[in-house]
Formats: sequence, structure tokens, C-alpha cells
Amino acid sequence: MKRLRKFLVVAIALILVAGVAGYWWQRPMVLTGTGYAAHNACAVELVAGRDNAAEDLPPNPLVPVLRSATKNERTTASILGLLGKQHAVFTEGFGCAVTADPPKLPPPTPVTATGNPFTDAPVPQASAAVEAALDTALGTELNATDRAELGTRAVVVFKDGEIVAERYADGFGKDTPQLGWSMSKSVTNLIVGRLVAQGVVSLDDAQLRPEWTDDRSKITIRQLLNMTSGLEWDETYALNTAITRMLFMEPDMGSFVASFKSAHKPGTYLQYSSGSTTLLCSILAEKAGGANLPRDQIFAPLGLSSAVMETDGSGTPVCSSYMWATPRDWAAVGQFALQGGTWNGEQLLPANWMAESTQAVDVESHEDSPYASAWWPNEGPGGALEYADLPADAYFAQGHDGQRILVVPSEQLVVVRMGFSPGVDDIRTTKLTADLISALG
Repeated sequence: MKRLRKFLVVAIALILVAGVAGYWWQRPMVLTGTGYAAHNACAVELVAGRDNAAEDLPPNPLVPVLRSATKNERTTASILGLLGKQHAVFTEGFGCAVTADPPKLPPPTPVTATGNPFTDAPVPQASAAVEAALDTALGTELNATDRAELGTRAVVVFKDGEIVAERYADGFGKDTPQLGWSMSKSVTNLIVGRLVAQGVVSLDDAQLRPEWTDDRSKITIRQLLNMTSGLEWDETYALNTAITRMLFMEPDMGSFVASFKSAHKPGTYLQYSSGSTTLLCSILAEKAGGANLPRDQIFAPLGLSSAVMETDGSGTPVCSSYMWATPRDWAAVGQFALQGGTWNGEQLLPANWMAESTQAVDVESHEDSPYASAWWPNEGPGGALEYADLPADAYFAQGHDGQRILVVPSEQLVVVRMGFSPGVDDIRTTKLTADLISALG
């Protein structure tokens, strides 16, 4: 009996040690998941004003055991309420930061809808052809399960500088902010353009971080913007990769990205990297505006009253991924780009900024699709079209889970599609845009 008791004690001890060791080995992956859940619940509830945050969690084995709760503008997420606790803290004007303590932030720059002609503009009666295009985009012909999987939540259409159509899924409307994910990068392009126009920065500025005393000292603002910095990076959206660690575990995202070594000579290789945009914004924020950088340079001048660019725990705007806005305000971003940086008669960007920003980068590339300066051009360096059904001059902002702004200058057309479409291969935006071109003439 004594031997059995001793054996059981040792066995239990070994199981406990193995369990603890296993948890600590898996802890970075767990924290990535709970960080995602904390940010998602905080932002969906307190930025978007919705009470169904769980609907925005992507398919993942951790999801059934994730628990989150929000109290006093602070959200805590964990595994079964016990393991891997992560926190997100809400600040008015700056959204939710994944951090245990509130970031030190200035008062937000006031942003009103004054000067934004689209905020409350009436929508005219659309033609049958336009309505049919919107029907297809929202999957009205699908059964409820397939329609939910398609996940379209909003479509907004501007033609010749006016709103001509919009449609929303149940539970969403023109005043519901939605997360643009990497469409935020295209807004970063506009921020850089504003600062270039003001003489605050130049695209060829280098020596961007004091600790970069090696080849990284040659990296320029242009190269961070067009993804040719050469820094090591992993953009795979899985637990504990560079991108998910940055977004859901690191309190100072800019410093985290700056710690990566060079994998390629700057300017010679294109690899899509949310890290590059995040690092860029941390550099820009130090030069102009801090956390208010997007509000000062884009939101206030354009009257994007719904827009929020969330920060990290250090108070730096996460310009790669975390901008929220109503679909109409996202469409206004596209309209501003279409107009070449002119808004209400004032030229806010350098004269050729958008023409140059939408030219595909011609270097060796990790990407299957052509890329420009934080915009995706339809026409690649050799003239091949990414989407044969769309005009060559079309370009796009696009984000995770099916967010799109499509700009077609030759048609004076802006199309926004937003939704939650993880794993959907065809979110129907190309057909939507082609059908709208045909319907609107």
C-alpha cells in the first residue's frame, strides 16, 4: 500500500509538472489567442457599439474555450477564465489597446463631420441593375448558412462624387463602424502624403531608428511604405507568428518590428509586412502628432467623424491594421484618393501623389499580386491585369476577412465592401464592381 501511495504521488507530480511545462511551452500561442479575444471583444463592444463580439472570432480550436468580459472600459480574456489572461483597455477617440494598463494618451483631436458631404447624404433610388449587383454581393440568392459564410455586411457605392447605392446586412447600418484591418495601410499612405506635402518628411529619409547601425540604417520611408524594407517578417495569421505576436502580445509594436534583422538588401525585394507599416507609423508619430497623427492628418480634414485608429500599449497608432470607420467614411477615403488628394477644393496631397502611389513596385517579390505604395494596383509591372474584368487603372485597399475599397478612376467609381469572410475564396467584389460599371454606364 505504501509503495502504491508513493507511486501515485510521484505519478501525480509528474503529470502536474508535465502539464505546467506544456502550458508554458504553449503559452505564447495561448496569449496570442487571448489577446485577439480581448481586443475583439473590447473593440466590437466599445468602438462599434455591438453586443455580439463572438461573431467576429475566426474559426480556431481555442475559440470554444475563450472567455471574455468587459467592465469599466477594460476587457479581460482568458482560457476558461483561468489561463493566459490578456487585457484590452478602451480610451475614447483611440479605441482599444492590448495592454494591462491604460496607455498614456493625449486628448483626442476633435473630429466632426463638417466638410464630409457623404455622412448624411440621401441615397437615390437605384436602378434594377444596381440592385441586382448588390443582391449578388450580399448573397441574397443563398440559403442562410451560405449567406452567413459569405459574410457581406455592407456595400457602399460612389459614382461621380455622389453616393448612388448602399446596402447593409441585418444588424449593421450606415452608422456602424467596421474594422478595415489592412485597409488601414492605404490610409497610412495618405498620412505620409500629407506629411510630405507639409515638408515634415521625405520619402527618401533614412536612418529611421537610432539602434539601426547596420544595413537597416539605409531603409527609407518609401521602402517601409511599399514593403521593400528587406526586414525579416512572417505575415502568416496563425498563433504566435510575427504578425499575431505583434498585434496581440507586444505593448510597443514599433520597437518589436525594429528588432528584426534584415533578410534582403533594402529596395530589392517585396514582402508584404504589417510590421513595416506599424514601424513606419511609429516613426511618423514621433515626428508629428503622436497618437493623434491620423486624426490630425486625415480624419479631421476629411470629416471622418466615425474613424478611430487604435493604438498599442505605448500609445502609437497601429496604422497597419486597426482603423475603424463606417462604410461611408471608408468610401470617403476612396473618394479622396480618386480625387488625387483634393477635398472641398483644397489640395491636401502632393499633386502626383496618388498616380505614383498606385504604380506597381517592380522588384523581385514574395507576393502573387502586384503591390504599390500601400495600395494594390490592378495593373502589374509588365502590364498584366490582376482582374481582367476591371479597368487597368483600378486600384484597391484590402483587408483581412474581406474588406475592400475599389477605386476606378476611369469610371469615377468607388466601391466599398465590408464583412466577415474568413476562408471565403470569392467575396464577389470583382463581379460587384464589374456589374456596377455596366449598370452605371
